[in-house]
Amino acid sequence: MISAFTGTQVREAEQPLLDSGEGAVLMQRAAYGLAAAVVRELQRRGRRIYGSKVTVLAGKGNNGGDGLFAAARLAARGMRTTAVLTADSTHPEALAAFLAAGGRAHRLAADNVEDLAVLAAGDDAIIDAVLGTGARGGLRGAAAELVSLLEELKPALVVACDIPSGVDADTGEVHWPVLPADVTVSFGGIKAGLLADPGEGCAGRAELVRIGIEDRLPEPLIRRLDAADLAALLPAPGRRDHKYSRGVLGVVAGSERYPGAAMLSVESAAVSGAGMVRYLGPESVARQVLARAPEAIVEAGSPGRVQAWLLGPGIAGEADDSRQLQRARDTLHAALAAGQPAVVDAGALGLLPDRCPAHWILTPHAGELAAFLSRNESVRGEAAVTRDDVESRPLHFARLAAADSGATVLLKGATTLVASPSGTVFSQSEGTPWLATAGSGDVLAGLLGSLAAQYAEGAMGDDGPFAVLGIPPEDRWAAAAAVAASLHGRAGSGASDGGPLTARAVLRELPGVLGSLRNGSPG
Repeated sequence: MISAFTGTQVREAEQPLLDSGEGAVLMQRAAYGLAAAVVRELQRRGRRIYGSKVTVLAGKGNNGGDGLFAAARLAARGMRTTAVLTADSTHPEALAAFLAAGGRAHRLAADNVEDLAVLAAGDDAIIDAVLGTGARGGLRGAAAELVSLLEELKPALVVACDIPSGVDADTGEVHWPVLPADVTVSFGGIKAGLLADPGEGCAGRAELVRIGIEDRLPEPLIRRLDAADLAALLPAPGRRDHKYSRGVLGVVAGSERYPGAAMLSVESAAVSGAGMVRYLGPESVARQVLARAPEAIVEAGSPGRVQAWLLGPGIAGEADDSRQLQRARDTLHAALAAGQPAVVDAGALGLLPDRCPAHWILTPHAGELAAFLSRNESVRGEAAVTRDDVESRPLHFARLAAADSGATVLLKGATTLVASPSGTVFSQSEGTPWLATAGSGDVLAGLLGSLAAQYAEGAMGDDGPFAVLGIPPEDRWAAAAAVAASLHGRAGSGASDGGPLTARAVLRELPGVLGSLRNGSPG
């Protein structure tokens, strides 16, 4: 499991060592790891180290010091090193070490920005060490102009020191311009802003360098499940299980206008392990559901035994869909009274009460989350939230929605964030841009509903797999939603093979992903 921390959490963990005079040691460890990462990446790309050229963009603080000390180490390996000093002052010891190693330094000014941009862009690697985790806001003046030019020139390799300059280490919010990194090397702990968009989209691959503070860090703000975690958390039937004990999911989805949403969500639930799926909806839609998933049970009246519910995919909210809306509304009331988990998607999001239980999982995209939050704008005394607001600060708004509603919130996106009402967030990013296709969210909803039904049969207890991984009780439903997000992303990546895909292709890929993870393959 990958853990990510705010810049404040990392700085507080460092402070006792800084107070005891170990700051120079921490900086040397960071510089060693940063230099090693540059070497590894160049070697991975088939570039020789001796004679290669690297430019470090160095700011005035410790981040600039880390970059300069790393460049000094690279110079000692025979690399031709240049420093662009972006501030009036520079870490003195680091600059002295860099110059002593044979590096050349240029002070950035208004009249040399273009020349230095062209010089840096032609090198084999650029180290971005301008702004660190304590910076607020983005680049300004000549530094901003330099980075804007470098963006256009597209350098061969960019390695960010701790965080790409202009990315908020705590939230992932981006203050443009930002030089997109191929690799971001984080010291002590991965920064939360590297696992949340739009920051993750600027960070490339995140690598951790241990500097000796790791045991001092508190509980992380963000967690990311890996293949081993998924294998441990995937439900599997026991020898004496039967269809009812494996988890029964009730589905209220689809409409005469959108029958495909019901078909995809029901079939997704069926192929991802639910023991039984009960469908409630219009007769015309039910016939299409059964044609695609004949193992489903169509309920004309009150359903039988159900462990969890999925409500909302394809419910249009129009006049001719009033009966399906009422089914979803009645089911929500019944699930609340019975204490049952529920996955609430799309058309059912507008039916929610002011407060929900934590085992209700809301699955909005950015536009739906904006509308959901704007319902309560008068309560919070804030302006209406827009889709652009959510897309620029998804971590903030996912956590806000979970706190406001009491529910677990899965915010769909290139990086899917799952916020627990406790404030903890899970982040998964295994998908492909090709997953942005009609019906993909319905497949995710069915998969998540299936898992919710299976987990409802005891997996959330203190002897279940979530407890074994150290996930506290208040965050286990968020972790369950993260499992679904990861499986969905992996299925999409496997189905696309680098090209376009359909929701049906994702659905067909799911059983193979589940099987490969259980068998020890990353899927």
